[in-house]
Amino acid sequence: MRLNADFNERVVIRPQDYDWVSSPASGVERMMLDRIGDEIARATTIVRFAPNSSFDAHSHGGGEEFLVLDGVFSDEHADYPAGTYVRNPIGTSHTPHIGPEGATILVKLCQFDEADTAQFAVDTRSAEFLPGSAPGLTVLPLHSVEGENVALVRWAPGTRFSQHAHCGGEEIFVIEGTFQDEHGDYPAGSWIRSPHMSRHTPWSDEGCLIYVKTGHLPFQAAA
Repeated sequence: MRLNADFNERVVIRPQDYDWVSSPASGVERMMLDRIGDEIARATTIVRFAPNSSFDAHSHGGGEEFLVLDGVFSDEHADYPAGTYVRNPIGTSHTPHIGPEGATILVKLCQFDEADTAQFAVDTRSAEFLPGSAPGLTVLPLHSVEGENVALVRWAPGTRFSQHAHCGGEEIFVIEGTFQDEHGDYPAGSWIRSPHMSRHTPWSDEGCLIYVKTGHLPFQAAA
């Protein structure tokens, strides 16, 4: 399968665009955002777990990164409530199970560099956000390696940011509120993938909280 597999294209998926499909595991549905491959794939996906569902034990051949959007996601290592950010590098494994309230996660698979071996979890709802690079912005850095930076960014109502380019591309998932730029409005649940050296001038009238990943999208360097 190849879904939104051209990283030179800008892609926007809003909640009204969601098309949930069943996974091989009972009680587990997926909204595929991008994908290269079949069941083992380089993939970005929203995964929705029904109450009391489970998933078979599996290893992460290319690494796994996920953010719990609602409910509690659990495995044999810990319980991860909404707002938890988790990184499981190449070679790790687990057996997920979900409690009575169900859970939804944003997950990225097979996108780790072999040298990126950090395994950790962050409770973003209790972590301290730092002042951002513009008035009204606060930032919670989550992970940084060569070619990849991941953070949560909180926008106070009325915050505006200057026009800028995305070297290595940018991915945004809107967790709360509405994110905006000259191309449109993006309510909670929206996913935006912008290619290498694309530009925009973002703002948020009502305020928002977004997951942001930059520098990681493949591109063809100039000869």
